[in-house]
Amino acid sequence: MKAHGLLAGRAVLVTAAAGAGIGFATARRCAEEGARVIVSDRHERRLAEAAATLKDLTGAEPLAVRCDVTCEEQVQALFAACGPLDVVVNNAGLGGTAELAEMTDEQWHAVLDVTLNGTMRCTRAALRTMIPQGSGVIVNNASVIGWRAQRGQAHYAAAKAGVMALTRCVALEAAPYGIRVNAVAPSLAMHPFLEKVTTPETLAELTAREAFGRAAEPWEVANVIVFLASDYSSYMTGEVVSVSSQHP
Repeated sequence: MKAHGLLAGRAVLVTAAAGAGIGFATARRCAEEGARVIVSDRHERRLAEAAATLKDLTGAEPLAVRCDVTCEEQVQALFAACGPLDVVVNNAGLGGTAELAEMTDEQWHAVLDVTLNGTMRCTRAALRTMIPQGSGVIVNNASVIGWRAQRGQAHYAAAKAGVMALTRCVALEAAPYGIRVNAVAPSLAMHPFLEKVTTPETLAELTAREAFGRAAEPWEVANVIVFLASDYSSYMTGEVVSVSSQHP
């Protein structure tokens, strides 16, 4: 995409930015729009590879900080390493497939702790950074599955619905301090890892639900995140923006 300097001079943190999914695409698009990018992930090797690739693609070397969002101490260390931030993109999430009757407590808690609690921890840390400076933007990655039902996804759907509710409530708390909090709700954003962990039958079913008859590219979701992070959305807060045709 042609860059327009939408985030010029801003410091942007993106969690779960390693790999080839929405997080990496967001970090790249933010860098292309002029941001100073900080990338984080719990996978150290993949994080280093992502940082190196971003430097090759954009010419700017991002700060890379390993962080597991399920650990409050690591979240605190991440934000301490970042310094002042203008934008935080909470992308970390964990999926899985299991019907509730067979689901273990461990499976339930693992998905909720990364996807919902991790978003809460990083949002809380972001607010503690942004409230004193009187400005900032937080963008959370939700999912259309927070609105619609899908078998085997009770834990993930509950977590993403929680991210939506968290976004709306925190937006009201943050508004007096000049901080905006919004979320994107993608449906199916295709990348190599998703193809590895999802059956062809499921991918075909999900693709058939899409108005365009195809999955989104990660950068197409990233563009909406960039919009929400930029001044073009200056009066938007507490919104969950569907990046598909599946808003209820």
